[in-house]
Amino acid sequence: MSNYKILTDSCIDLPLELIKELKLEVIPLTVTINQQEYKNYADEREITFKRFYDLLREEYVPKTSQLSPIDQIQAMESILKEGKDVLSISFSSALSGTYQSSVIAKKELEGLYPDRQIICIDSKCASMGMGLLVTYAARMANAGKPMEEVAEWVIKHHLKVSHLFTVGDLNHLKRGGRLSASKAFIGTLIQLKPLLHVDGLGKLVPIAKARGRRLAMNKMVERMIETIENPLEQSIYISHADCIEDAQYVKSLIQEKIQIKDVLINYIGPVIGAHSGLNTLAIFYLGNDRTTK
Repeated sequence: MSNYKILTDSCIDLPLELIKELKLEVIPLTVTINQQEYKNYADEREITFKRFYDLLREEYVPKTSQLSPIDQIQAMESILKEGKDVLSISFSSALSGTYQSSVIAKKELEGLYPDRQIICIDSKCASMGMGLLVTYAARMANAGKPMEEVAEWVIKHHLKVSHLFTVGDLNHLKRGGRLSASKAFIGTLIQLKPLLHVDGLGKLVPIAKARGRRLAMNKMVERMIETIENPLEQSIYISHADCIEDAQYVKSLIQEKIQIKDVLINYIGPVIGAHSGLNTLAIFYLGNDRTTK
């Protein structure tokens, strides 16, 4: 048994069964919608993912809160008190202050637990992209790899995690400040669907566009095929904002066009969904999409 635990946050968007299998410690972020505050737990104890997206359909506007240093201190200290070290892997610092909070927590706790080690890593990933990175790290940890070796692997490979997104509602990107009102209006009129990815800095940026939802999904798969590395050895992760039929279509298209190890589909949780909106669809895999132009 390893003498450390992997600590991460609910932006990994992994299913509960896998979180348990990987033995992850997951801190929930918070979403506020319809004047109610909910913790984003993987077991949906406070709000189901379906209910959250139904509220979006009713045009309630959600807000989210990053993890505070106190949140991180409490989570880390519970592990340190067990006599274990902490490998903390956080949501991209370009999208949230959660990583900075983990660094503050580390500084606060190091003096109190001088015999324990805390490593904090900025994943520069989001949603199941971070989930994919954490999955690899946890499988190494559970196989007995030392914490320093796992941390080194994560730092070396985090920019290998490719993220490809398309969204259902351009107006949601407009509200989030990622698209101008005029572009959102024109794009909606002509059914323009952007293709976005997370760049080397961990930011969400547009890289292409397609006329219509089906063409956007096809283009996502085409780009994945162009940029994936060693597909036979890979698990592809697909996340969706309450559009399971589209996720299944993309899964079938991938399996039709390329040989891969397997595919995992899960919801985009409320915290990520608050920013990406309804009918967002994403693919995650190891590739060169973030290291080449």
